[in-house]
Amino acid sequence: MTLRIGIVGGTGHSGGELCRLLLNHPGVGTVLPTARSGEEFERVHPNLLGSGLRFVTVEQLQERAGELDVVFFCTPSGEAMRSAPRFLEHGAKVIDVSADFRFPDPERYAEVYGEPHASPKLLSEAVYGVTELFREQVAAARLVANPGCYAITTVLGLAPLLRSGLADLDSAVHLAAVNGTSGAGSKPVSEVMHAEAFASMLPYSLEGHRHAPELETHLAPFAGRELCVDMTTAHGNFVRGIYIQASVAIRAEARAGVDRAALLDLYRDHYADEHFVRINAFAKKGRLNSKEYGVYPSLNAVTGSNFCHIGVDYDPVRGFAKVVAVTDNLVKGAAGSAIQNMNVMSGLDERAGLGHYGL
Repeated sequence: MTLRIGIVGGTGHSGGELCRLLLNHPGVGTVLPTARSGEEFERVHPNLLGSGLRFVTVEQLQERAGELDVVFFCTPSGEAMRSAPRFLEHGAKVIDVSADFRFPDPERYAEVYGEPHASPKLLSEAVYGVTELFREQVAAARLVANPGCYAITTVLGLAPLLRSGLADLDSAVHLAAVNGTSGAGSKPVSEVMHAEAFASMLPYSLEGHRHAPELETHLAPFAGRELCVDMTTAHGNFVRGIYIQASVAIRAEARAGVDRAALLDLYRDHYADEHFVRINAFAKKGRLNSKEYGVYPSLNAVTGSNFCHIGVDYDPVRGFAKVVAVTDNLVKGAAGSAIQNMNVMSGLDERAGLGHYGL
């Protein structure tokens, strides 16, 4: 199989990362990224100098819609919901890396993004693209909503615990989330320039990040009920990465049987057959409250890869399970998970084009 790929929105970080990964994909023959302003591909993405890729316009890509097998949207919210139907009508499968199809309810989308949905009839068929948790649905889909970078990291991190029934969801799930500066997008913003962001932290959207409603929507089926996600976000002084640290209350009647070892068993069982999710299960060797950094995941271990690393612990005094999950926001949080979904949708080896480990 030789796939013909279109990328609407090829000038940003996610679009460039898709191009980089697809160039090394054994099942991909053609990659057509779009740009709107006549940019030169190799000047926008100098890391791909010599790749031979060239930008086309969105209009040119639309004219070739009947030739394409898969179209990715790496665009601001609002673009995919207006343009995806044309490609679907011509038989292409669509993977939206933006937020346009992440909510099955058009009213919920309008609440979060401030405008009515342009293709509400498509929402009910869009599959939420956490491949590890919805593989069968992804395989049968023609439209996949790729999760947000914070969201996919958190969903993978919390799904086993919520499925277990151990969580006390009358309490909020507290989530501290840190993103690399690439998560701010490719448009120049002075606060995330190196000279400003280095050796600093940049909190933002503390009034309520848009991924919190996404998480509440897509974690509810694992919890078996509605839940509240209290989410705080910041950009760290690194380019790539998502760091999630969650505190989840454990039901009082279940606490006697919970400790770090039990939580590790739960997570290892849940992800035993998953290539891209790894559990950090290194044993603790120090005394209580020793600073054993290696027993939790580190961002630099996943940089450049499609892996999610997860670590857990338990505070028995306060009855909180602690979950740490890390990913590369441009790979597992965007382009890599999108390609993983493409592989499943196309009947390819799920790991195709994504076999590399962290840098």
